[in-house]
Amino acid sequence: MTDFSSAKACVQAHHAAMAAATSETVASALGQHLAPEVIWRGMHPFHVQTGPGAVAKEFWAPFLRAMSRVQRREDVFFAGDNHLETGGRWVASMGHFMALFDAPFLGIQPTGKIVMVRYAEFSRVENDQIIEQALFIDLLHLMAQVGQYPLPDMTGAQLVQPGPMTHDGLLRDAQDANESAKTLALIERMIGAIDNANKAENPPTPQEELAQDWLDDMIWWGPTGIGATYTVDRYIQQHQQPFRTQLGARKFNGHICRMAEGSYGGFFGWANLTMECTGPYLGLPPSGKWADMRVVDIYRRDGDKLAENWVFIDMLHFLNMQGLDVLAQLSVRAR
Repeated sequence: MTDFSSAKACVQAHHAAMAAATSETVASALGQHLAPEVIWRGMHPFHVQTGPGAVAKEFWAPFLRAMSRVQRREDVFFAGDNHLETGGRWVASMGHFMALFDAPFLGIQPTGKIVMVRYAEFSRVENDQIIEQALFIDLLHLMAQVGQYPLPDMTGAQLVQPGPMTHDGLLRDAQDANESAKTLALIERMIGAIDNANKAENPPTPQEELAQDWLDDMIWWGPTGIGATYTVDRYIQQHQQPFRTQLGARKFNGHICRMAEGSYGGFFGWANLTMECTGPYLGLPPSGKWADMRVVDIYRRDGDKLAENWVFIDMLHFLNMQGLDVLAQLSVRAR
């Protein structure tokens, strides 16, 4: 067993403090467990902030002014030592923020009804403080729920995404280190398979490539803008093929954190990929520009294969780098 209990307790205490916070008190709540010089990474338009005060001002206070009675409905919670050279002990949390959408947020107009805002959060803990944190919020998911979706097309399905089919994603207790190692090794092998397929003179078929590491009934819970897919064949049809054929050259920039615990694992980067947007992709015309994809992947392993994958991409940043300012368009419509 590998004991991450101290790091997990710090993040759980942070979550408890945030659950009691209001837009007026959130800076103080953040300061309880975030280090004074915490590095915080948020999706567009929040980007990188330093210190609890800045995090409160730029994201949490506006979010809590717009969203009433926020609940963190957590589906996955695990920890691990970062496998990469950047190191550190990290804790991952994923699920939805459920709330009543009662005031405008970033030009998105309120409904007064329940919304489920997808999130993934990675926190680096050191000396019982969070010294680094990344919070990915699926803003296109929120827009789609409230009837304000701005894009012309989506290759997969749009829905409020559930947690693991096995309902065992909340790893509060220590896990078998051997199982954690199996999960991390499988994730590494899957990343290698993608690289090998891209470099091979005679690459395997997509089905052959995926069969190495994925169950046939895999579920890919993709970000809104791309959408979710089910089974290897539909994943290829509804995500992989458009992604590989409708976007041009790309370069891999690496990850900040890559870890696993028990049957769960994942990573995030800033940015993972930079891509040439030759298009058309997602119904948008080609921009010819290079744009970043900041990505989170969280996986569930079943035996010796991957079964489920939750993916978050900073789609608004990706689009903004191509000259499409989705939030500005929403603000114009709201006037």
